[in-house]
Amino acid sequence: MIVRIMGEGQIEVAADDIGVLNSLDTELEAAIEAGDEFVFRAKLHALLDKVRQVGKSLPDDSLEASELILPPSDASMDEVREMLGDEGLIPG
Repeated sequence: MIVRIMGEGQIEVAADDIGVLNSLDTELEAAIEAGDEFVFRAKLHALLDKVRQVGKSLPDDSLEASELILPPSDASMDEVREMLGDEGLIPG
């Protein structure tokens, strides 16, 4: 799966790693629902850090279509809330 972190670039993430990303996504959603800014910030950073850790950065000139777009690390809770779909930021 090709993931774009807004403002950073694209990262290729293996299908085997989607489960752990979904768990972090669920925790991020819970923080948003609770309106807890501190936990929200921690969970957003944890999710993005995990994507960077398990994924492989694609070259800047890569023309791959992004299958998933994640917010930047400095996104507000409202901005991330607007990006959430029925299955969070990461479907599955």
